Amino acid sequence: MKIIVIGGTGLIGSNIVDRLRRDGHETVAASPRAGVNAITGQGLAEALAGAQVVVDVCNSPSFEDRAVLEFFETSTRNLLAAEAAAGVEHHVALSIVGTDRLPENGYFRAKVAQENLIKASKIPYTILRATQFFEFIGGIIDASADGGTIRLSPALIQPIAADDVSAVLADLAVGTPMNGTVEVAGPDRFPLDELARKFLAARQDPREVIADVHARYFGSELNDRSLVAGDNPHTGQTRFHNWLSRSSAQA
Repeated sequence: MKIIVIGGTGLIGSNIVDRLRRDGHETVAASPRAGVNAITGQGLAEALAGAQVVVDVCNSPSFEDRAVLEFFETSTRNLLAAEAAAGVEHHVALSIVGTDRLPENGYFRAKVAQENLIKASKIPYTILRATQFFEFIGGIIDASADGGTIRLSPALIQPIAADDVSAVLADLAVGTPMNGTVEVAGPDRFPLDELARKFLAARQDPREVIADVHARYFGSELNDRSLVAGDNPHTGQTRFHNWLSRSSAQA
């Protein structure tokens, strides 16, 4: 099976490419550095020729509201048009748990727009919504920092290892299109402020975390349903404390 991974050189994309190649699939890591640009359309037709599946895990270089919306709308339209011309049989896309629950978040609004374009196309599809990656927890903390103090909501979060997300995406890519949305989440739920304290303690970071129910998460106030999966998601196998021990030792 020929599978094209858009964003195939990034954190998730490179992992998917490695997995699919190990399983014997002809897999192309498509990215601007490889001459395939979903925004301009450069190289799309050539890359998709003969492909059965496209996995889209590309990401916007800017998180500014208008820029990120334009990125996902433009790249998705270009991809779907190229896939229709090439006869692609399955479009797999990575999205985020909670996109439809946090409309104040410009990035989440852009992902909803992307999902809607995929659903409206005639190409069979599967959308995987993932909870937040362990690898991005440091960025969440830094975005909420004010000097030596970090204010975070005590709302629940259900983070997952990027490796576990990649494993599910690779399985979905070789499966039957669901023409629907599925979720993947980590095995444990934590209050966000507690998760941050664990992370900072492991990194010997002395900054103080203050629980604040009104603290905003990239523009949105949270509740205990905002960032956790619904019923019967795919569940990652990696526990946060194991990942944290390994990553802290490497750091």
